[in-house]
Amino acid sequence: MKNYKKILSLILMAGIFSCSDDILDKDPQSGFSASGFYQTSSDAQAGVYGIYDAVQSTFSLNFSFWGEGRADAVDTNHSGDPLLMKQNALNKTMTSARWNNLYETISRANYAIKYVPGVFESGNDFSNQLVGQARALRALSYFYAVRVWGDVPMILEPYESSEQGFFVEKTDKEAILDQIEADLLFAADNCRESFGGERDRLLITQGSAYALLTQVYMWRNKYEEAVDAAEKVMGNSLYSLVGIGDWSKIFSTGFSNESIFEIGYDETQTNNLRVLYALGSDSHYFPSETFRNSFEEGDLRMDLIYDVTAEQPKKIWKFFGQGFNDESPDPSDKNIVMVRLADIMLLKAEAHNKLGQVNEALGLLNTIRTRAGLAELTQDDAISAYGDVESAILHERSIELSFEGHRWFDLVRTGKAIEVMKPINGLSDEANLVWPLHEDALNRNPKLVQNAFY
Repeated sequence: MKNYKKILSLILMAGIFSCSDDILDKDPQSGFSASGFYQTSSDAQAGVYGIYDAVQSTFSLNFSFWGEGRADAVDTNHSGDPLLMKQNALNKTMTSARWNNLYETISRANYAIKYVPGVFESGNDFSNQLVGQARALRALSYFYAVRVWGDVPMILEPYESSEQGFFVEKTDKEAILDQIEADLLFAADNCRESFGGERDRLLITQGSAYALLTQVYMWRNKYEEAVDAAEKVMGNSLYSLVGIGDWSKIFSTGFSNESIFEIGYDETQTNNLRVLYALGSDSHYFPSETFRNSFEEGDLRMDLIYDVTAEQPKKIWKFFGQGFNDESPDPSDKNIVMVRLADIMLLKAEAHNKLGQVNEALGLLNTIRTRAGLAELTQDDAISAYGDVESAILHERSIELSFEGHRWFDLVRTGKAIEVMKPINGLSDEANLVWPLHEDALNRNPKLVQNAFY
């Protein structure tokens, strides 16, 4: 189950995605009928697994580029995208400005959403489960798109005919976020509570749909809704915090009770975790001085995250285990944990604090701190150490979720990106918080307009 390729190979041989590689970048095609593929229950399931395969490719590198590369926890000695992001010198030719893989995922989801119901009788539970997964993965893709570029084209139908409008204008990001919420609510209502075993972490379940909704609600400052969604996650028996002795295994082994949704990889379908973090002096990123200096004394996570014995630490071994010392440039087969319980608990703490429920916020914050060997904080302690409770929670997220792809989005979401990054790279304009559109997209779609800052 960790590798979706076995099932996906049937789809690729059938050519179902032959016209969907990047619907915004290709010339119109006609004469394609996905309905010819979607004939049986197995076809429908294979079509949905094809979406997961696209997700593997999409986030192999970009979960870190988009979520960490512009923030304060990483430093780099590399040229190209890592340096451009660190220096806040983004441009329309950089690799991370491409949205091709996201729209590939969206396109595959659109085919499944349209054609899976036709395979089954109306109201069939399995059909709704499959469509729920497809809609959740589409929502995940659009959630990244609006956080990275702001307004983007919203496409909800598969492209199957030259009679369809091919060139698509941008859609206001708030309308896209409305659609994201609708997709995730459908998934929460229709996906399975559990598949059993590893599949509970690899496939979209009701719990992972509510977890993603929690993230979306916090992005939109919908704090009451975020609390409600987070409570559904925390009340789910599938999820529990692991002890600090097993904390590294969340990433190095995968499939822990703390994991809510992770992208599965193996020796065939690999990712770029080694290139990003683990090749010592040759990796894209290493812990910044700012990050290293931000730990409280006695934090048990520090030497689980990076090599504290090195005078100039270059290796982030969080994803591979303490003491990891393999300099091989081979791709990684470790899963990428996209959402886990600690993330949702700390978001819920933020939401409670925003609603004036400080005791509830501190209770959740202190649960995470206690696991890390740190003393509990009172409100006065939080104010003394970090300025306010919100900043204490945000700091805790920066340590607990370090290098997992959350830091940049946390800074933007809480309005702290300019405050934190201006002394580092001069970031000073809110219009600069989004990425530029890649020049290929602009050249091939005359209806697209470059983001204002660029």
